[in-house]
Amino acid sequence: MARRTGSADLPLHGGRVPPWLSARMASLGAVICQAIVHEYGRDELLARLAHPFWFQSFGSVMGMDWHSSGVTTTVIGALKRGLRPIQDELGVYVCGGRGKQSRQTPHELGALGDRVGIDADALTRTSRLVAKVDSAAVQDGFDLYLHGFFATCDGHWTVVQQGMNTGTRQARRYHWCSQLQSNFIDEPHAAIDGPQQGEIVNLTDRRAAASRSAQLDLLSTLGPDKIVSELMTEERTGAGAVLEEQQQLSLPHLSMPAHHEVRSSDVFIRRLHGTLAAAAEQGPKDFPDLLLTPGVGARTVQSLAMVAEVLHGAPYRFQDPARFSLAHGGKDRHPYPVPTKVYDETIRVLKSAVEKAKLGNAETLAALKRLDAQARQLERTVSGPSFEEYVAQELASSSSLGGRSVFGWEAPPPPSAKAGKTRGAA
Repeated sequence: MARRTGSADLPLHGGRVPPWLSARMASLGAVICQAIVHEYGRDELLARLAHPFWFQSFGSVMGMDWHSSGVTTTVIGALKRGLRPIQDELGVYVCGGRGKQSRQTPHELGALGDRVGIDADALTRTSRLVAKVDSAAVQDGFDLYLHGFFATCDGHWTVVQQGMNTGTRQARRYHWCSQLQSNFIDEPHAAIDGPQQGEIVNLTDRRAAASRSAQLDLLSTLGPDKIVSELMTEERTGAGAVLEEQQQLSLPHLSMPAHHEVRSSDVFIRRLHGTLAAAAEQGPKDFPDLLLTPGVGARTVQSLAMVAEVLHGAPYRFQDPARFSLAHGGKDRHPYPVPTKVYDETIRVLKSAVEKAKLGNAETLAALKRLDAQARQLERTVSGPSFEEYVAQELASSSSLGGRSVFGWEAPPPPSAKAGKTRGAA
């Protein structure tokens, strides 16, 4: 993947992920990572985790809130749990996390180095340095509270960390990747996600090199105590230097809205139509055995088509993370309750595909790739239901698909609604 990233507004949301969803997220996240490593290698997985748009879409396809800051915490936690049993086989390791877990990162890296043989001291220094840069060198009003460190047996790494601004109720996520940066202090970020906060002090911009040098000269000449004394004198007299405004980095900006519900304006509808058409046309060809399984049908193939895009899509495909929430819904019933039967079948098909691929039979994984290619081809010409019609159909079928949210199991629709239900089996 190219170094094409940007920024995003992430509203802070409270609440917890229920165990029934947390376990599924760990399973689905792990098997998607396995498929990416099998198809493209470990470095590609690191590059995708370092891409903020892909990361948000990844969390959405796993049934997490499609736009909230909680995606960062839950995705890192899910991968840490899901990859642990296969980490040595896959060569991918997850350290750190939120709060106390973030402070365990050096210890976890040290233990990993002893067991696997990678340079733990270098990785630990990296972990501390990127945290220091995002908390000190980039002064944007966000206090770090989460630090996730992804490492491979090759010694490559990606860091995903997040800060919060309690005053604005927003979060900013920072992405780093060892394969996508030249050094730590000259524009080192793979991306910075978060809301616009006016002028930001970013001493990592290469255009700030003169400022960094001047600060070092000032420190060596006056010393830290003298600098503090001078600043206090200036504040008392009302004097002070007028600093030249630094032009900030111009990155693509993904604005995650404050509204919790998924709206039609949040989704590229032609891409949804392409997915639906590919599931209907290519699904029976690629997954005949799946469609003959009792209780499994076109609805699962639709989810598989969206997962296939997460596996194979180019960076520009993830500009609307909300669309990926249509694969498995959301825990808070947005855009609709999680269809647990569909979710479980998605995991089953992917696990089977990966296991077969390990044994030399990559046909099912290849079918997923064809499904994604067909969706991209069809989206240019096909039409389909409106977003509102699609969601209404899903809600009408929710109870039959095992619909569940933090509010409980979805109740069957009233008899009048059943008559109009159009969705088939999972």
